[in-house]
Amino acid sequence: MTPDVSADASEVLATLRSRGWRLGVAESLTGGALASAFVSVPGASDVLRGGIVAYATDLKASLLGVDAALLRRAGAVHPEVAVQMARGIRVATAHDGVFAEVGIATTGVAGPDPQDGAPVGRVYVAVVTPEREAVTELQLAGGRAAIRAEAVAAALEMLRVSL
Repeated sequence: MTPDVSADASEVLATLRSRGWRLGVAESLTGGALASAFVSVPGASDVLRGGIVAYATDLKASLLGVDAALLRRAGAVHPEVAVQMARGIRVATAHDGVFAEVGIATTGVAGPDPQDGAPVGRVYVAVVTPEREAVTELQLAGGRAAIRAEAVAAALEMLRVSL
């Protein structure tokens, strides 16, 4: 992990901690790397509730509550899928019936081939908080590792500016 990613994860956790908010992470193409960035920060456990790597499309529906009809119609690489994943992780990481205040989700295509009509490098990141919902589309370049690393960095930055 690059120092910038670690610093960004630390900053996000500190901001969440100061607000008394908890975090859930839903990942597809990043495969756990975003949750790992948070876990690398000492004291993350008082903010990070957990994460789900829903790499297979059907798991986005069964574990995160993404609309199965949307997945059939648009595929997994879609902005609304990212938003629904972020909403769903808040529910999945609830404690005593109280949702995690913040959900972040990544979905996209790391390659080597296009998926669901989306080109390699197309990534959606969504953040859902009690105050707002936001999704951004990225078109990243490079190989699988570079695309995944850039997606993690972009997700951390989006979360940082959303709080």
